[in-house]
Amino acid sequence: MADSNSSTDSVSIDVETIYLGGKEHIVRTGCGSVSVIVYGDQEKPPLITYPDLALNHMSCFQGLFFCPEAASLLLHNFCIYHISPPGHELGAAAICPEEPVPSVDDLADQIVEVLNYFGLRSVMCMGVTAGAYILTLFAIKHRERVLGLILVSPVCRAPSWSEWFYNKVMSNLLYFYGMCGLLKDFLLYRYFSKEVRGSAEVPESDIAQACRRLLDERQSINILRFLQAIDGRPDITQGLKKLQCRTLIFVGDSSPFHSEALHMTAKLDRRFSALVEVQECGSMVTEEQPHAMLIPMEYFLMGYGLYRPNQFSGSPRSPLSPSCIAPELLSPESMGLKLKPIKTRIESKLLSEQR
Repeated sequence: MADSNSSTDSVSIDVETIYLGGKEHIVRTGCGSVSVIVYGDQEKPPLITYPDLALNHMSCFQGLFFCPEAASLLLHNFCIYHISPPGHELGAAAICPEEPVPSVDDLADQIVEVLNYFGLRSVMCMGVTAGAYILTLFAIKHRERVLGLILVSPVCRAPSWSEWFYNKVMSNLLYFYGMCGLLKDFLLYRYFSKEVRGSAEVPESDIAQACRRLLDERQSINILRFLQAIDGRPDITQGLKKLQCRTLIFVGDSSPFHSEALHMTAKLDRRFSALVEVQECGSMVTEEQPHAMLIPMEYFLMGYGLYRPNQFSGSPRSPLSPSCIAPELLSPESMGLKLKPIKTRIESKLLSEQR
C-alpha cells in the first residue's frame, strides 16, 4: 500500500468492529472525499467494487461476499477495495449543497486518485448498473489500469426516455421529500425483480425489507448528486471498442436495464466478452441470486490463473499482469464461456465451447 504519510490529503480510519474485519480509508480527491473499505491481504491482486445508485458495499455486494463459495473464490485471490460514491458510505454526512456536482468523468478520474493513494497499478473491477458505467468509463479512459471488468446490469448509453422520466421523478422526490416510501419503491423497482419486491398478494422479501432499512441511512442530497451525475452521462458505446481487457456481464432477465446490457454486449469485442442472463432476477444479481455468479466468475478468473482454494493451494501474491499470463488464457474459449447469452439461474452451468 502507498504510504499514507506521503499525502496530507488522505486519512485512514479503523472501523474494524463495524466492517467485519475491513478497514475504512477516507481518501480526499480533487472532487471530494471518497470512502474505501479494504478487506484482505493487500499483497494480493486488487479487486475494486463500485455500487449502484443510493447503495454502498453493504447493500450492494454483501449477498455475494456472504455467499461462501463466491467469498472463497474472491477473498482467496484478491484484496477487495469497496469504493463508495461520494456521500454513500455508512454514517456519511450531507454534502454541502454549494459543492459542485461531479460529472461521471470526475467520478471515473476519482478512481485513479484512489488507486494512486493505495499504490495500485492495475485492478480487476466489479460494478453494478451506475457503478458499472463508472468503471467502464474508467476502463476506457485508463486502459492500462484495468485488468478485467465484471459488470452487473451495466449501461453504456445516455438515459433512455423511460429512465430519464424515472430519474426526474426520483430527483423531485429526493429534493422535496427526501428518502420517502415512494422513492424507496422506485429504487426497489430499479434493483429487484417483482418476486423479491412482492405484491398485494405476496409479502415483500427479506432482501427488499433489508434494503429499505439500509436506504434510510442515506443522505438525500448525496443520492441526488450521484443521480444527477448518472442522469447526465454521455453515450460511451464507441469507447467500448478501445477496451483492452476481458469483460464478463451479468444481467437479470427482469432488470429494467436488460436491453441496455444486451446492447453493450453486442458492441464489445466478442473474443473477449461474455454475457450471462440470470432468469427471474432483477438488476442486482449480487444480492438477489449471487450463487448464479459463481461458476461464470470461476471460469472467467481461470483465464488469469486464479482458482478457488480447493483447486489451488497456493496464495497468489503477485499482481496480475498480462505479461505473466499465457496468451492462450486470454481467449474467451479458455474461460469455458460461449459467446452468446447464457440462460442460467442459481444452478448455473457454463458449457465449454468446442474448438
